[in-house]
Amino acid sequence: METAMTAWMTVILGVIPLLAWVLWSWNELRYVVPAVKKCSVFGSMLPPGRMGLPYFGEMFVFLWHFKIIRRPDEYIDRMRQKYGDGVGMFRTHLFGKPSIITCLPEVNKFVLQTNSHFELEWPAVELVGRASMVAVQGKQHERIRRFVVDAINKPDALRRITQLVQPRIVAALQSWAEKGRVITYKESKKVTFENIGKLFASMEPGPELEELLAWFDGLVKGFRALPLNLPGTAYRHALKCRKKLEAVFEERMEMRKRNPNEGANKDLLDGLMEMRDEQGNKLTDRELVDNIVSIVVAGFESTTLSIMWAVYYLAKYPDILEKLREENRAIARSRNGEFITSEDVPKMVYTSKVVEETIRLANIALLLFRKVKNDVDYKGYRIPKDWTVILWVRYLHTNPENFDDPLRFNPDRWDKMAKPGSYLVFGGGSRICAGNMLVRYQLAILLHHLSLGYRWELVNPDAGFKYLPHNSPVDGAEIAIQKL
Repeated sequence: METAMTAWMTVILGVIPLLAWVLWSWNELRYVVPAVKKCSVFGSMLPPGRMGLPYFGEMFVFLWHFKIIRRPDEYIDRMRQKYGDGVGMFRTHLFGKPSIITCLPEVNKFVLQTNSHFELEWPAVELVGRASMVAVQGKQHERIRRFVVDAINKPDALRRITQLVQPRIVAALQSWAEKGRVITYKESKKVTFENIGKLFASMEPGPELEELLAWFDGLVKGFRALPLNLPGTAYRHALKCRKKLEAVFEERMEMRKRNPNEGANKDLLDGLMEMRDEQGNKLTDRELVDNIVSIVVAGFESTTLSIMWAVYYLAKYPDILEKLREENRAIARSRNGEFITSEDVPKMVYTSKVVEETIRLANIALLLFRKVKNDVDYKGYRIPKDWTVILWVRYLHTNPENFDDPLRFNPDRWDKMAKPGSYLVFGGGSRICAGNMLVRYQLAILLHHLSLGYRWELVNPDAGFKYLPHNSPVDGAEIAIQKL
């Protein structure tokens, strides 16, 4: 009996603490110790921080702040208080990889503009597609991006977009008023997806489009999840949705190849299928599928969230809504009852400020990811090769060092430019979102018709917020709405 008790005491007092120490130190031994050895040679040092548990790293801490207590900005505040500001860099282990977090404008600018050391990397590249514009590098990225920018942001493209989306937006707002009470997130997602589907792949409203929307929803929810391909995980469900989307677009491409004149040059998919590089080569089927999926995701999700937050904040700030109405009444009078055009949108100065403030607070691009191609020093700190740099974009927009009273909806703050490097709603550098003007135009058009024709109020004005996979009210900004 005493022998068994002695053995158990040995386990309790010796083995368990040893195991706990190994778990606590594993990532430090695996990643930090080798990096520190290199640092000593070059006279630099690693940014402060902790690497957390094996494989999971600090994901549980991340999820604690974003999903449990729902105070996401305290994640970075905690690091700054614990380790000091330094140059705004901290080491950690997130999304399955050793990482350096950056949270200040100066270091973010260095990362985004130094392509020789950093390249874009998604934590789950399988979801966006390894051949998509957001994943490829160098000339391949430049070639695809050039076409997408021309297809979306050129004056002729914006003119076509304005003509196409406006009737759908007007019809959607009328249906909201007929229902009387709607969840803004769900309703704005429907109209946005219809517009994006038409612009990018000539998809029409109906059961097929609704099914596609459900699959895109599932795909998006996997972006901020730990990449565990296990039953019941968001990541596994996202992979399944991805395969279904691939099958749909592969079938559509085959149909267009068999009937090349059917719908030719009417949407982005047609353009991508016809695009050639300097050697005359077309995109492969894999490149086509990966890019159309990633472009649709970027286009509809960012616009959906922007619309939802605009409706939410304008309900909270009636004085701002009235100023918005005044400007848009004048625009409407100049049009004599006709729809506005793409030439009218730049004249909507206050509307533009509302758009920018909405996008700032929406924080659609919560994080940006870059892979470190080779060891690089920044102001005495070493950023190790093959680690991931996570640019904490949300913190830029909610930090009072960058914006006065940052959580207040204040369009007039855009009377002057933001502090350099503090406004990265669409990313930065050569990887800035190609569809940023598409989002801005769609939101401005909706605000024009919404402010002129409707009144609404939040059903749950004190509703809390959730922050994953995106920042939103827990009720999706449910509103009671009626025509003026």
